[in-house]
Amino acid sequence: MSSPEPRGRSARVEGFRVLGFLIAMMWLSEIVDTAAGHRLDQYGIEPRDGDGLVGVATAPFLHAGFGHLISNTVPLLAMGLAIAFTGALRVVAVTAIVALVSGLGTWLIAPDGTVHIGASGVVFGYATYLLSRGVFNRDLVELAIAAVVAVLWGGALLGGLLPEEGISWQGHLFGAVGGVLAARLLARDRNRASSPAPSPAG
Repeated sequence: MSSPEPRGRSARVEGFRVLGFLIAMMWLSEIVDTAAGHRLDQYGIEPRDGDGLVGVATAPFLHAGFGHLISNTVPLLAMGLAIAFTGALRVVAVTAIVALVSGLGTWLIAPDGTVHIGASGVVFGYATYLLSRGVFNRDLVELAIAAVVAVLWGGALLGGLLPEEGISWQGHLFGAVGGVLAARLLARDRNRASSPAPSPAG
């Protein structure tokens, strides 16, 4: 008779599966987009255009070629795995918050007549989530992970926030904001859930 799988290990496996699904969808989208002559790229974020709001959901899955996709996949996978250790729901929650904040921020302040695609906003959000969650959770392991992220990607993160022609620095900036917001919101839920229930007086 086999023993049941430990809960923590099961949560990690589910987290890895969700992350793998997200990355697989990005690659599948780029394969289809390439075969279609890059027609899917029109569904990116178009600032202050009502129809362009659909890009908030679709832009992270669209890229300007496989080189662009690979440059996002590597850090997305590395940092996503660190998030996936806490389970599938955490991956979904962080990704959703980051993509929403990054997408809406880009839609609001990016120049008119531009279309923004790519998962770099999510990459920046994953990075700042990992950098800040240890502070909110007061967790030494998470602080150590934050130090590794800072060493490996700190320079690239700072450089990506500088305004540059042809680069969606707005998506990077608001993705970074979304990552800190996700760390704060999710830490609050975690701390509330772990706090002991008050005992009735009397």
